[in-house]
Amino acid sequence: MVEVTVTPSSSLADQMVQVVVSGLAPSQLVTLRAWLMDEHGERFQARAFYRSDEEGTVDAGRHAALGGNYTGVWPMGLFWFLQPDSLFKRLVKRDVMGSPFLFHLEVFDGICLLSGQQDNPLATCTAERWYVGPGVQRVPIREGRVRGALLLPPGPGPFPAVIDLFGGAGGLIEFRAGLLASRGFAVLALAFFAYEDLPKGLTQLDLDYFEEAVELLLRHPKVRGPGLGVIGVSKGAEVALAMAAFLPQVVATVWINGTTFLYGNPLHYKGLRIPSIPYQTERMLFTELGAMDNSAIFADPRSPAYSSSAIPVEKIQGKVLFVVGEADRSFNSKLFAQLATERLPQDAYRLLSYPGAGHLIEPPGSPLCSISSLRGSPRPVVWGGEPVPHARAQQHSWQEIVQFLELHLNPVPAIKL
Repeated sequence: MVEVTVTPSSSLADQMVQVVVSGLAPSQLVTLRAWLMDEHGERFQARAFYRSDEEGTVDAGRHAALGGNYTGVWPMGLFWFLQPDSLFKRLVKRDVMGSPFLFHLEVFDGICLLSGQQDNPLATCTAERWYVGPGVQRVPIREGRVRGALLLPPGPGPFPAVIDLFGGAGGLIEFRAGLLASRGFAVLALAFFAYEDLPKGLTQLDLDYFEEAVELLLRHPKVRGPGLGVIGVSKGAEVALAMAAFLPQVVATVWINGTTFLYGNPLHYKGLRIPSIPYQTERMLFTELGAMDNSAIFADPRSPAYSSSAIPVEKIQGKVLFVVGEADRSFNSKLFAQLATERLPQDAYRLLSYPGAGHLIEPPGSPLCSISSLRGSPRPVVWGGEPVPHARAQQHSWQEIVQFLELHLNPVPAIKL
């Protein structure tokens, strides 16, 4: 009897699993398919074609996929190379506490390109992929002006603290915070616009708001100070770098594909104002799919006219980890990181630069999203990236990010599922 197993059957979304099919005939050609439905009812799926060994087994950790969404030996290929059935959809876990992503794995005889009711799988199984480990608590934050969610590891603490920031979509995104909390960090997923009673749009960066969030987090009885870390992607990376420059409590900063100058929104802090560089929206391009390529709307920051818009990274007292996708089509992250590192002492930063990786470098449970719809954008936005190098970049950078935060914040051991 043919059987497909995922071991362990329940795991954190950033953990490796083993996918094995047994009971096949020797050298049997089969299709392995994985699919899930997200919280909006969108289906994401991946498939790969394998030929079983002489024992009638396919082990995704040892055997090479011959074709499909990927080729070669990829133990996590069915999870990392998911694609949406509908164009321009991004896989994001919204409810991190209430449910996992439920993966359905199926094995079909031969080449199965379209899976319909007429296709009877040889074997099926399911696997749960969680964004929080057992015992992680979520505490909604609505104190003063600060809005977000605090995710706490189990136990009395105190735990090292991290503030987690996303970018231009606004709202509150918690999946990365959940995974970090599962590794022993107290993480504040922080909203800064388009959430509850916060401003609907981003007109300026009010650094006093972020300072209020820092002080709130460090006051928590389960948080160990005196410093904390900040992680941000895209606009969130710009904010994270500004926090590191002006707030001495920030001792470790993870900057993922951001800018190192103020673009579109000036920064205000205690009477100080850093002007922004205006977007050159007339330079946007439309792709053959009708998506917006915004990479050209960012004026060259090296122009002397824009020197006053630079984030003063030379004031940073902590450490910075720069994570760059060299195929980022949102903006030239590699250039921005280079301009920042030129003004930092060598022992103050590390730079990870990944050829072929796009803008949305996330934990390894997230498949590449190279184009997606974005709140407030009239058309889908191009993020860039190629599936294979992007997947490798996510796996490597996530390990480096966690180790960087561990090194500079000294956390407790991670939670085991």
